[in-house]
Amino acid sequence: MLIFPNRDQVIANIKQNIKDGNFNKKVEVDDPQLSNKERLELISQYFDRRKTLFGKAENVVARTIYRAVTWAENTKTEIVGWENLKGLDPHKGAVITSNHFNPLENTIIRKMTEKLHKRLYIVSQDTNFGMKGLVGFLLNNVDIIPLNTSIEYLGRTFPKLIKQTIDAGNYILIYPEEEMWFNYRKPRPFKRGTYYYAAQAGAPIISCFVELHDLESFEPNAKGQIHRVKATLHILPIISPDPHKSARENSIWMMEKDYEQKKAAYEAAYGKKLTYDFHPEDIAGWVGPQDKK
Repeated sequence: MLIFPNRDQVIANIKQNIKDGNFNKKVEVDDPQLSNKERLELISQYFDRRKTLFGKAENVVARTIYRAVTWAENTKTEIVGWENLKGLDPHKGAVITSNHFNPLENTIIRKMTEKLHKRLYIVSQDTNFGMKGLVGFLLNNVDIIPLNTSIEYLGRTFPKLIKQTIDAGNYILIYPEEEMWFNYRKPRPFKRGTYYYAAQAGAPIISCFVELHDLESFEPNAKGQIHRVKATLHILPIISPDPHKSARENSIWMMEKDYEQKKAAYEAAYGKKLTYDFHPEDIAGWVGPQDKK
């Protein structure tokens, strides 16, 4: 997994947010700082570039790199629960939900979609377009549906992008927890938007939960503070919108059902009840304060 600097501060932010009950608040300290005007300009540039021959070529390169990264990151990853996908129409699109804990954890989902021969789009915060290096290149050129918080974008542009992608038979990964919390094992309370957009598009939810277990080896750039982790992807039962309910009604029960499934998956995987008291072992791989868990 990818390890950025300042993990101690990020973990302290996680601990404080849990204490404050802010389960969807940002904890990273090095994310690009951009005005909303700059964000909208980056989104416009992204879509303009995707229409050009050069942009299409960069997309092919980025997807090829992502396939290689997916293989390299997931040699030990297990996927269970394939039987829960039997009722899915293979020709139609769907929304995938999962816990959000690392910039490259989407490769776990990508491993699943590659086996299903499905193209995966990822809903990503628009500020990610401001990232540099390999991660920045991938986020600027792979299949992304950018998320901006302006009312007009959320009300018009974003739902249109979701529906177009679903109608084309593709899968979309959306994180209902919104912000990434580094290596946090527990499913967090969700925001309803994911389920509203899925219901609007008539898309089923492929509910997933990623279980994390520490390995003995350390991440090479973590200075002995973060162990490598092994992931198990749990594919949970499909959640489909009820055609007789409104998008709002569907979004409420779909969100509640998804949280219930992820909570049950967490409790089965780790053998304990889900609570939101903070413990060092909640952060997968972390050696903890004073090098002790």
